[in-house]
Amino acid sequence: MTHGICLIGAGRIGCIHAANIAATDGLELTYIVDPVAEAAARLAGQCGGRITDLETALKDKSVAGIVIASATSTHADLIEQAAKAGKAIFCEKPVALDVARTEMAIAGADAADVPLLLGFNRRYDPDFSALKRRIDDGTIGNVELVQITSRDPSPPPVSYIKTSGGLFKDMMIHDLDMARWLLGEEPAFVSAQASCLVDPEIAKAGDIDSALVTLRTSSGKLCQISNSRRAVYGYDQRIEVHGSGGLVSAGNRLESSVRINTGAGETDDKIQHFFLERYAAAYRHEILHFRDILDGGTSPLTSGADGHRALVLAEAAARSYKEGTTIAVG
Repeated sequence: MTHGICLIGAGRIGCIHAANIAATDGLELTYIVDPVAEAAARLAGQCGGRITDLETALKDKSVAGIVIASATSTHADLIEQAAKAGKAIFCEKPVALDVARTEMAIAGADAADVPLLLGFNRRYDPDFSALKRRIDDGTIGNVELVQITSRDPSPPPVSYIKTSGGLFKDMMIHDLDMARWLLGEEPAFVSAQASCLVDPEIAKAGDIDSALVTLRTSSGKLCQISNSRRAVYGYDQRIEVHGSGGLVSAGNRLESSVRINTGAGETDDKIQHFFLERYAAAYRHEILHFRDILDGGTSPLTSGADGHRALVLAEAAARSYKEGTTIAVG
């Protein structure tokens, strides 16, 4: 069976999803919706699909799923509209930038009894998925300490920073979701330290660009997350999980496996530059998962509820930084 898909958003993330939809058996990129006509036309020329408005797409019974890759400020409204139309939904993170609006949108999807898959793509990365399996099969015993390192090669434009919701909600929210997944328990306490060390313009915009957050569960499991908007050596993405019976880790992906040995020492190739390369496989697996959801064979691995919980933690981290205290989360 082939499922028709409407993609909302023809920007950078929309282009990734469009290419993966077009390449996936069982899915058809039926429509593209974007207010920028040139972007929509360019993407349609590359990946197929017809350019239309949202109302037309939602009324079309051949459309089984909606993929939302538009600006964050549009996500909650689009989720509610798609849910009312009875469409399965795959939405990029976050649902919204505040908890109350997030809860409303999730409630809309629940009331309509439609699947809501949220774009926490790192859970779909082959390396991180393999790491998680080692935890679940007991290879390292009981999880005790988790270390997540996530650092961008360079900061985004300040114009983006001003509308992003800030580092905790925009960047670290991925890591907060991973922390919950890897710990296997909900964090109960959040403590954050942060600075603006990379670009003073980010501070003028009211945000930070460097942060350390510690999470503790009720049973005492610990996780530390390290974020920076600047890593001059590449896109730094590492995870280490220490358990009662050992350690499992996943390192950075390199541009190639070439290694050079000379009298001066040994060198590897560079780390992959950014998320488009590093998480290319994760984005493909997300779309495959969405197809399986449409087939009725599975439930969302990363749900609206996961998005809600990660946002609660992000808000707790921001509060902890501003107040200089540990925040208890229910």
